[in-house]
Formats: sequence, structure tokens, C-alpha cells
Amino acid sequence: MTIKRDINNTFVAIRGFMIRAVSRIAPPRDVEDIVQEAYVRVCQAEKKEDIKYPRAYLLKTARNLALDYVKSAEFRYAESVDDAELEDLLGAEYDQDTTYAQVAAQEEFAQFCEAVRYLPDQCRRAFVLKKVYGYSQAEIAHFMGISEKTVEKHIAHGMKRCTYFLSHASSLAEGKLARGGAGYDRDIKS
Repeated sequence: MTIKRDINNTFVAIRGFMIRAVSRIAPPRDVEDIVQEAYVRVCQAEKKEDIKYPRAYLLKTARNLALDYVKSAEFRYAESVDDAELEDLLGAEYDQDTTYAQVAAQEEFAQFCEAVRYLPDQCRRAFVLKKVYGYSQAEIAHFMGISEKTVEKHIAHGMKRCTYFLSHASSLAEGKLARGGAGYDRDIKS
């Protein structure tokens, strides 16, 4: 049997399993696209003959694509409110209290995104999967390949750093963070 036929048969056999695995990482609306992209990438791999275990290769490719998607979604979402739009909103007349409340919420959310952006990579990944996507600590531990206790520590550390950042946002933005974050970690630990 050729490797391409083996990959096709394996994909058909484990497609449902791949969908379930990816659905634990990525939002439901994007799961099918990620699974299909994994299949396409495996089919387009230059050295298909080196694939000894097509099932594991397909699952690993799908998992990596889902994690990449989550990372890029974090970035896109954090960058979706740019400073010019926020200034336009803040400069407008407030005809209704709801408009002011929406703008204030957007500003707070932008500050929260900035706080999350300063978290260390693994801490940020665990924190976002828990707080934004609502995954359990066990699911996060499985996806990241770390223990549940480590996930718990990452989330607690993320909460502590974000809380500190948000409570000191104006002084941090003007001072230490504007100089490249010098002293930020030291202040957080104290």
C-alpha cells in the first residue's frame, strides 16, 4: 500500500477523533477547518515516505495547528482595538450612558489584553485557555504536556501579574514598561 493511500485511510478512520481532540483546543467554528488543514499539510509533506506512524503524525499536526490558531487568535484579538479607534471613541460626545459604558469596557479590555501580553509564554497560554476559552485544568495540562499542578501555578501566577498590572497600569505604562519592562518582574514578585 502506498503511503498516500495509507494517509488517506488513516485520516478517514480517525477524523472523528481528530475533531474531538482539536475541539478541546480551538473554538468550535474553526475545528473542521483545522482538521482539514492538517490533512492537507500531511498530504503535501515533502518526505511522506518518512512518515512511519500516519495516525500519530496526523494527530500531532492537527494539535500543532490548533495551538498555532489559538496563539494567533490571541494576537488578533488583542490587536483588534487600536489606539486611533479608541481615541476616536473617547473624543466623541456621549449621547447615552451605554455608549460611555461600552467605551470604558473596551478600554479596560485593552488594558487586560496588554497585561496578558506581558505574561511568559507558557503562563499566557495556560491563562488564556482557562480564562478566555474556559478549558479545565486537566484539558490544559493534556494539551500543553505539563502537570495539572503546573497549570494551576501558571494560572495563579497569571492572575497575580494581571491584577498587579491592571492596578498599576498608568504608572507602569508611563514608567517601567515604557522603558522595555525593566523592573516589571521584580515589582510583581514583591
